[in-house]
Parts: sequence; C-alpha cells; structure tokens
Amino acid sequence: MVFNHDHASLDHAALASAACAGPTRAVTLMTDPDVTASTPTPLGPDIWLADGPVVTAALGFRYPTRMALIRLPDASLLVWSPVALSKQVAAWIEQTGPVAHIVAPNHLHHLFLGDWQSAYPSAQIHAAPGLRQKRPDIRFDSDLADGLPDAWGGAVDCVLFEGNAIATEAVLFHRPSATVIFTDLLQQVPAHLNTGWRAWIARADRMTGAAPQVPLKFQVATTDRTAARRSLAGIQAWPAERLVFAHGPPSVTGAREIVRAAFAWLR
Repeated sequence: MVFNHDHASLDHAALASAACAGPTRAVTLMTDPDVTASTPTPLGPDIWLADGPVVTAALGFRYPTRMALIRLPDASLLVWSPVALSKQVAAWIEQTGPVAHIVAPNHLHHLFLGDWQSAYPSAQIHAAPGLRQKRPDIRFDSDLADGLPDAWGGAVDCVLFEGNAIATEAVLFHRPSATVIFTDLLQQVPAHLNTGWRAWIARADRMTGAAPQVPLKFQVATTDRTAARRSLAGIQAWPAERLVFAHGPPSVTGAREIVRAAFAWLR
C-alpha cells in the first residue's frame, strides 16, 4: 500500500479480496458483527458519522473507515465516502431522510458505490476527478470539477485539492456545523492496528501519530506546490471548527489549527 502511488490495489476502503473480485453491483448488507457499520451518531447540527469496519488493504495494512451523512436544506441526505451498507445504517436512513446525493471524494474511495447505487437508485452520485474513468460501471450524475449541485443549497462547499500525483481530493465544508471533511490527505490511523514492519512503515509514512498528519507519500507526490497552496488557501478560508477524515478520529474543536499544523510543510 505505502509504495503504490496510484493505490489501485488498495482503494483505501476495500478489502483486498473484494478489490480483486472487481466492481460489486448487488446490495450487500454486512451482518457479521466484525464488519458491521455503526449506527450514525451526531457530530454537530445536521451531520452524522458512521464507522465502517476496519479493513485490511494491500500488503496487509489495516485502516479504520468512516463516512459522513449530511442533512441538506431540503431535508434529503448527502452521503460522503460511503462504507459498507449495513442493516443499521439502512434502518437509520429510513427513519431520517432519503438519500439524494452520494459523494465519492477521490478515486481511491469507491468500492461500495455500486451497493449504494443499487439500494438508492434515485440518488445522484458525484465523482471526484479520475473516478468516472476508473468505474465505468457506475452511473455518475456529475463531476465535482464542474461545480456543485444547486440542491445542496449552499450548505456544503467544496475545494478540489489539486497538485497531487496520487489523487485530486474533494475536500468538503459543511457550513451549518462548521465541519471540514478530508479523506486521505489527513490520516491518524490508530497505532495498534498495524504491527511489526507494517507499524514501522506506518510511523515513517506519518499515517500514525499524536495528531492528524499528511502522509509522507502524499507530501512527496505533491508535484505542483503552487496549485496545492492555492487549494489549501481556499480550505483555510473556511471558518472550520470540526474536522472529519476517513482514517482517524474526528475533532470537535480546533480544526483550523490542526489543518494549519498538518500542512506546515507546504508553506
């Protein structure tokens, strides 16, 4: 995983066996207690988080997974970076509101899109750069590079973090809760998940640590620093308080300071 710059075999939220099997079209409700996504819990106004299973990726590296669900002004739900669709999550959605939008925030987070599209066929799926080409089996309704849907009602903003050779990541900002949402550019994988040589590489790559960090592979892959700094400036202009990312614990305060410290290398 750490050495594969296009991460094609990882897809971060993919079990290695599922990735080898190719795109999955049927709805899969994960009922094994070891792989069941948690019932969404509130983070702030109109935003909830649900933890998916810890996944084993290429070379045996283990990652926590997480998705966010946002209630839009029209009372529909936006799902960010969907994890395995579980009975708990499906039941919560039935009680809370219809899924109208699904965001795939980079071309690494896509394994469960087919399941979600099958379960919620009327939902619009919005693709980060590179994903439409990678998943021709998915019906994408828009590309985030072309702008944001009017239906989001100004509640969610987006900056495409450009200049990185691994992925162009869509970083979101949920205004009602002042939450900035990264995917892979920030990580804080719990140290106990990887042992032996994997733990050593995780530390060296800055996947683990006392605070969220930009993994070293993403730093090295920042080939256009001017574009990256421009993207970062747009993110830092948001009045963010809370911070969410896929592979580590969320923060309910201090988001701007955490982001500033994590990207100090880019100054």
